[in-house]
Amino acid sequence: MKIDHIALFCNDLEAMRWFFMDYFEAKPNELYHNRKTGLQTYILSFPDGDTRLEIMHRTDASKQIGDEYLHLGYIHASFSVGSKEQVDKLTLRLMKAGYQVHSNPRTTGDGYYESCVEGPENVLIEITV
Repeated sequence: MKIDHIALFCNDLEAMRWFFMDYFEAKPNELYHNRKTGLQTYILSFPDGDTRLEIMHRTDASKQIGDEYLHLGYIHASFSVGSKEQVDKLTLRLMKAGYQVHSNPRTTGDGYYESCVEGPENVLIEITV
C-alpha cells in the first residue's frame, strides 16, 4: 500500500503551482475545473515519479486560524532533495526569493538534516536529505 497523493487547498492556485514547479521541479497536469462546484485543481507530479500533490481552489474554502505548529491535522510537506548541499542550496534560494526560513539547515536530534521554509499561503515545506 502507498499514499497516492496529498491535497492542499489554496487561495492562489497559479502562484502555488508555479512555486512547486520552480523550486521542486513539479510537473502539473491540465487544470481541472468543475463549473458546478467551482473546484479547480492541478495534480503535481515530482521527479521521483511516485510523489503527487493535488493543489485545489474553491472560493468557499475557509482559512485555518491559529498557530501553524500547534493545530491538529497536517503540519508540513517534506521534500527530500538528495544531499546536505542541496538542502543548503535550496533553502538559501528560497530565502533570497523572500520566503521565511523557520529553521535553518541543521541535523535534528533524531539525525535528519533538514530545514523548514514557509512557502506561499503559510504552507510549511521541510527540505531534507
